[in-house]
Amino acid sequence: MIKIAILGSTGSIGTQTLDIVRKNKDLEVVGIAAGSNIAMLEEQIREFHPRLAAVGDEEKAAELRVRVKDTDCKVAGGMDGLLELAAMKESQILVTAIVGMIGIRPTIEGMKAGKDIALANKETLVTAGHIIMPLAKEYGVRILPVDSEHSAIFQALNGEEHKTIDKLLITASGGPFRGKKTKDLEHIQVEDALKHPNWAMGQKITIDSATLVNKGLEVMEAKWLFGMDLNQIQVVVQPQSVIHSMVQFTDGSIIAQLGTPDMRLPIQYAIYGGTRRYLDGERLDFAKLGSITFENPDMETFRGLPLAMEAARAGGSMPTVFNAANEKAVALFLQRKIRFLDIYTIIEDAMERHEVVSNPTVEEILKIEQEIYKRIESRW
Repeated sequence: MIKIAILGSTGSIGTQTLDIVRKNKDLEVVGIAAGSNIAMLEEQIREFHPRLAAVGDEEKAAELRVRVKDTDCKVAGGMDGLLELAAMKESQILVTAIVGMIGIRPTIEGMKAGKDIALANKETLVTAGHIIMPLAKEYGVRILPVDSEHSAIFQALNGEEHKTIDKLLITASGGPFRGKKTKDLEHIQVEDALKHPNWAMGQKITIDSATLVNKGLEVMEAKWLFGMDLNQIQVVVQPQSVIHSMVQFTDGSIIAQLGTPDMRLPIQYAIYGGTRRYLDGERLDFAKLGSITFENPDMETFRGLPLAMEAARAGGSMPTVFNAANEKAVALFLQRKIRFLDIYTIIEDAMERHEVVSNPTVEEILKIEQEIYKRIESRW
């Protein structure tokens, strides 16, 4: 029996993880956590009977305790609750599906407790990769990627030697506005940006896909996950979203991972540590597909990717600034307080004003995040 704890059980990745648990009798959920959605948490507690549930919002945690007092589930609140869940002795794997830099400290806590990490929280490696990867080595735990692109690379590298890698080819759908130019994006509405052509994802990651910020974050993650230089990572637009990423080797061979757009596949592959299990769902029909096409990303229109590359090259605390500015900008856009193109302006302004800290601690990373949030709030 594989026992898992899930940080972010009410979100897109979290609910799909629970769907995998429903269909595999050798998986048991021992802990779940969410920010504030206690209605869904209560449903999950009653279905999966975890030993512990954590709620980021202390008041919501108190409310949940009352709602589930007839169960054997303990309810913990705040960051202390998230840390307790991350380190709970009953679990073997911690699925980090929580959104935002709030996931950094629980991830570290889980690693120190000897948990393998099924990583879906981008911010952990983007902002603290220089801390996370050495810790994984120190505590002998695995970082198992849940992102479809990183999972594809993980799968393509199965059985291969790291020294034979020439470059990583990270694919992108191009998002809902592929082919459009800057002038076409001036009056984009929230509803337009949330219409991803291929994937069903949470709101924030869907907006990030539309700006290509998401692909920039994935490049930063890949650098840390696979120990690669930035010049060994290339982004390729593949609109059909059937090639999830590729690896080119020193002999010129390229290994690609293909499949229908279904996030349950990389989630399941990570939970089982790189072992394949049956998964229901649609299979790829090449005759029906007809063709697979490729393009270079439009770096002039979709500035999220070049700005991310600039932040990655600067290193240190700059990826934190990039990530925090984007988080706040996306939130403002979803609240209809700024325009779509303002997202780029806010990120660029934050980066220009920042003086890089070369090797930031977790405390410095979280402090910088709050400083960026406050500055943006005061100006927008």
